[in-house]
Amino acid sequence: MSTLSVTVVQTQLFWEDKAANLKMLEKKINGITGKTEIIVLPEMFSTGFSMNAEILGEKMDGPTVEWMKKIAAEKKVALIGSIIIGEEENSAHRYFNRLIWMLPNGQSGYYNKRHLFAYANENEKYSSGNKRLIASVNGWKINLLVCYDLRFPVWSRQSLQDSSAKKEPAFEYDVLIYVASWPERRIHAWKTLLQARAIENQCYVVGVNRIGTDGNNISYSGDSMIVDPLGEVLYHASDREETFTYALQKEKLDEVRQKFPFWKDADRFLIQP
Repeated sequence: MSTLSVTVVQTQLFWEDKAANLKMLEKKINGITGKTEIIVLPEMFSTGFSMNAEILGEKMDGPTVEWMKKIAAEKKVALIGSIIIGEEENSAHRYFNRLIWMLPNGQSGYYNKRHLFAYANENEKYSSGNKRLIASVNGWKINLLVCYDLRFPVWSRQSLQDSSAKKEPAFEYDVLIYVASWPERRIHAWKTLLQARAIENQCYVVGVNRIGTDGNNISYSGDSMIVDPLGEVLYHASDREETFTYALQKEKLDEVRQKFPFWKDADRFLIQP
């Protein structure tokens, strides 16, 4: 039976203070004593959900990515979280809310948040991504998304266009991970949609949110969750700091997909960039 141990880090963040956040998070991560293969941090974990991209943005060889590289190597884990990245593109400087997937060998991948939260003017400060990142570790395939993406089910939908000719489904991924700064005032939607994404995609879903109050006086209750492929909540932490590890079971995932082959009746469609 194959397992995947995932650690959720639900925490407060120091507003726009990278040094303080990295020091705090490193202490929490170093306190993890049990086996884990993936550690998941919240959205914009080094700054909080800030629109001050010009001041806080850094390059891919900047201090936060280097910190992630160091932590992943020391703990021998895949480390996940989003940060503010600035890049020159077509003679213009653009900023991204970028999720980094950092491996212990120093290799990395990234995903630029596609759905920018216009309600907070994120679309005015950041550029939208147009490619998903599906990573792999120990035979598990993992789809990595950011916060507001949760509200748009087509973007996370399993692509099974070729499965009709096969006896077994060709699932794109096994785990869907969302890193977030999701406000407490809309937390009902967060909890409901995490379960919905698990049910409709027949996968595990991991949602990691922050707690506390940010520099804009917005409150966060966390409510980080791990949900199984039937939508049952395996882990839920509300309004407290917590570092928690859970072992996902591949046997359970395969059993659900085989016993309830709803994928056979799925609509076939393609997403246009």
